[in-house]
Amino acid sequence: MKAIVIGGVAAGMSAASKLRRMVPDAEITVYEKGGFLSYGACGLPYYVGDFNTEPGKLIARTQEQYREMKIDCRLHHEVLRVDPAAKKVQVRDLTSGREFEDTYDKLMIAVGCNSVIPRFPGSDLPAVFSLRSMEDGLLLREIAHLDGVRHVAVIGGGYIGVEMMEALVHLGKQVTLIEAGDRIMNTFEPEFSELAAQELERNGVRVMIQSAVTGIGETGNARIVKTGKGDVSCDIVIMAVGVRPATAFLKDTGIRMARNGALIVDREMRTSVEDVWAAGDCATVYHRLMEEDAFIALGTVANKCGRIAGENMAGKHTKFTGALGTAAIKVFDVEFGRTGMTERDAKRLGIDYKTKLVTAFDHPAYYPDPEKLVIKLIYEARTRKLLGANVCGKRNAVMRTDIFAVAIHNGMTTEEVGMVDLAYAPPFASVWDAVHIAANAAK
Repeated sequence: MKAIVIGGVAAGMSAASKLRRMVPDAEITVYEKGGFLSYGACGLPYYVGDFNTEPGKLIARTQEQYREMKIDCRLHHEVLRVDPAAKKVQVRDLTSGREFEDTYDKLMIAVGCNSVIPRFPGSDLPAVFSLRSMEDGLLLREIAHLDGVRHVAVIGGGYIGVEMMEALVHLGKQVTLIEAGDRIMNTFEPEFSELAAQELERNGVRVMIQSAVTGIGETGNARIVKTGKGDVSCDIVIMAVGVRPATAFLKDTGIRMARNGALIVDREMRTSVEDVWAAGDCATVYHRLMEEDAFIALGTVANKCGRIAGENMAGKHTKFTGALGTAAIKVFDVEFGRTGMTERDAKRLGIDYKTKLVTAFDHPAYYPDPEKLVIKLIYEARTRKLLGANVCGKRNAVMRTDIFAVAIHNGMTTEEVGMVDLAYAPPFASVWDAVHIAANAAK
């Protein structure tokens, strides 16, 4: 078997590694446009912010290590076209400029996403940066450490934008977060978006919502970000408005795509074209609870689905059990976790649902330093089946989110969650844990 993998980060290298284990004599070639393989992109904000000063720690395996596994990884190689009928790809060596063709029996596409750069005046200025790749992280860390960079404007209040707040404040910068929508972190419930904004402001971040950017100008050495709510003067700008699947080069292949360009795959990661699989941020994924295709650009999903793609390239028919969009983020001293449906999802699907918002402590008052946890549950009105959960707090909020994720994965009701046998000891939890308290209040 001759296999080609396009993209050498999470999903691509998970597929290549699994295929190698299952088919020891397979010829596997990975074409990666960038200069790094198998790195933890989610760690880039923390590298920029000096929480980790060694970029090598972000890399799970090097090119040499993959070579020892007999996986031929070619860095700085961009696949320009795919011809599914002839089972060929056209590749450009970005170092030499040479173009050549390669053939495959099985093809895996894991090209990820590109950062969205809005089309307004000044978006292409040299002082405007984004953070998506390892190269972006290396450059941005170097720029952020310059003495002349004192005030940074970040456009976009999603995961990367918010994570960059802590990184930049950690470097001693003044920071303004500019969000066009009516709240930041809009994959969370509105109450939790507000708590996150409060935590940012408590740490000196200026948060501007409903502030669509109309352009970026320059006055002397300063950049001026123009919004509907006034101008923001800064030294550099970081774009974090979202991502788009990097699939434009596949438009003439016949592979079915979602409206945003994500490749539509089945639960075995097969595309609509024979012998072509896809996974990661460039592809859709099956949502276990909503039973529909979803675009969930998270490293957890990419690694799982890449592994499944590798198995199925080897001849298996393994099906992905489904994602719930479970995610977590640290906003300075507060943890935020979410899983399952939002109220917005439930309304769109016409579900008769209820919600419950509770506050409880992470452990009893008779053990030192109890911390508050805020929990919101979304559940079906008639059956009390748990549909979604948001949790925040200064300690162990995310781990409790995982409990709710397991419960939703298994179709549990709030009544069942309220009686599940969780561990108890005063340093860790109350005899009725915050999970129990929230679930038993959801009636």
